[in-house]
Amino acid sequence: MDYSIIGKKIKELRQGVDITQGELAEGICTQALISRIEKGETDPNATALYQISKRLGVDVNYFFEIGTTPRLDYVMEVERQLRQLRKKHLYKEMIELVKAEEKNPLFQEKENLQLLQWHKGIYIFEVEKKSEEGLSLLRDALSLTLKEKKAMSEREMEILLTIGGFYVGMENYSEALNYYNLVRDAVMTTMHLNDKSIKTRLLYNVARALTRMGRYKESTDSCREGIKWCIEEEHLYGFAQLHYHIGYNFELEGKIEQALSYIDKSILLFESLKNYEHTAFLTKKREELSLKMM
Repeated sequence: MDYSIIGKKIKELRQGVDITQGELAEGICTQALISRIEKGETDPNATALYQISKRLGVDVNYFFEIGTTPRLDYVMEVERQLRQLRKKHLYKEMIELVKAEEKNPLFQEKENLQLLQWHKGIYIFEVEKKSEEGLSLLRDALSLTLKEKKAMSEREMEILLTIGGFYVGMENYSEALNYYNLVRDAVMTTMHLNDKSIKTRLLYNVARALTRMGRYKESTDSCREGIKWCIEEEHLYGFAQLHYHIGYNFELEGKIEQALSYIDKSILLFESLKNYEHTAFLTKKREELSLKMM
């Protein structure tokens, strides 16, 4: 998407209402950032763009409808940014974005409010360490849209995966599997997944829970199902992690030679993804296991 067009339009609107960059920036960001946005040197984040639009007297979606710029719904942009922050575990930045949008009228609708509550629940659980409060907020978020006799949405599946992950963190593996099974049922009944990684994450998370319960064969079976899914759908998300987890199961079972075989595969996969942190960890792991073979 060409954000430079948005920057040019912001400049035109600002000059049209006769305010300076500093006046536009006040309470939103720095004057320097407004300057860079107007020059097309940086992308405005969703919250800043919303606040800028209010100050300029236009609807935020106006910026995604101008010229040849494809329309991008504001809520979708917020969701994209929250997803990136969640994946990188940047929880402080994530909650700041949530708080910035809580009073936005666009986020009073159930589906959009759910998005904020989901991420707020993650913050409360992961950062404030309030397990029950975080879980309660996630269940409330889920209840906003989840109804019987309705196909489960992908976001609802993701919230269930989050709840399951929290129970794994609390070492309540049986309860985690109960939530994962709800997602499995939903995946099996849906005709199409836009986000293929949901099934991969499901199978990987199930495998992790089963491993912690000492059910290594079932865990490995779940990983193999995930690998098959990745190959069939031609996507690499989780492919390396699934291979490593099989190796980890073999290691726990004392089957070192088989463990090394899968660790070697996972090292090659992580190297191809330029994930040097995992590559270094697994290379050291391989050396340690090799010594056990001597």
